[in-house]
Amino acid sequence: MTHLETQPVWVPQHGGPDTGGVPLFDFSTNSNACGPCAEAREAVQSADATRYPDPAYTALREGLGAFHGVAPGRIVLAASASEFMHRFTALAAQQGAVQVALPTHSYGDYAQAAQVRGLGVVRGNGAAAGLQWACEPSSPLGLADPAVRAWQHDGAERGGDVANVLRVLDCAYAPLRLDPEGAWTGVPPAQLPATCWQLWTPNKALGLTGVRAAYAIAPAGSEELVRALAALAPSWPVGAHGVALLQAWVLPVVQQWLVYSLSTLRDWKSRQQALCLDLGWAVHAGSLANYFCAQPVGTSLPDDLVALRTAGIKLRDATSFGLPGSVRLGVLAPTAQDALRQAWRTIESSRTIANRNSTGSGDAL
Repeated sequence: MTHLETQPVWVPQHGGPDTGGVPLFDFSTNSNACGPCAEAREAVQSADATRYPDPAYTALREGLGAFHGVAPGRIVLAASASEFMHRFTALAAQQGAVQVALPTHSYGDYAQAAQVRGLGVVRGNGAAAGLQWACEPSSPLGLADPAVRAWQHDGAERGGDVANVLRVLDCAYAPLRLDPEGAWTGVPPAQLPATCWQLWTPNKALGLTGVRAAYAIAPAGSEELVRALAALAPSWPVGAHGVALLQAWVLPVVQQWLVYSLSTLRDWKSRQQALCLDLGWAVHAGSLANYFCAQPVGTSLPDDLVALRTAGIKLRDATSFGLPGSVRLGVLAPTAQDALRQAWRTIESSRTIANRNSTGSGDAL
């Protein structure tokens, strides 16, 4: 009798619920803590799940195209941002790419999609790579991505024609920018590089991360690549609830809610960063978004994260982002922040008592 040897299922590292269920206070995701947006949630709850969506997503693509001021033929639907990352990496491999350039610190699916297809991965300056990713604001640090400025300069110098290079700007956090100069105004920013693809995932901005739906905007003149990308997709990549979310995303009332929420998030963020400093943590500077990274000082971080999780609080270990010893914290309401403060003080007290007992036991020998 033949016995097949099985390997454990690979589980990507993400924030959110885990084997312990839904955290009481979840700092580990970047979802808009003012959400969910009531109008968007109502649209999702009212979606007709008894029928297939239009397989061509005609009305949805027209609505998204109008929102971004582009032809509907440039809109590509995706089951999620992660699904698009894998599908687009497969397209890049078909087009002859052998190397993928990623930000120095970045979302893990970029690299995983490349590695499972045997493509080389370079960090930071990867101008020669056939597929290049950028994210602005970046994750986990929330910074401006220098690749975006380079792409704008490159496209201007070369008349918008960047031959043999596929570039994707992940816009997941663009609607959650909190800096006054770049804050979301209810319409997509016009200054994004014209020669790159744009990947949009509104579920974070609307506080509905459980609804998996995304879309990309192809650069002008990319009709052949759009067709090739569509050929790699399964039928109906976005279900009825995802369609409802994306249709709600472009409604003026939903955009008004989002813009209003940013003011609240800005206040909460200032309070949360002050809390981290009060706890003795080093806060990474420069975040433009509704999240930031901090480094607890003088701790055993893995043990402390377990202790926090036991207390109902989850933080995102930033080790997988290339920042060992740091955590990423989505901005939450003051009630959650106060719970974090109390839980951390309890952990510190327990550590002090344990160290004292350990020292006392040593002196008695």
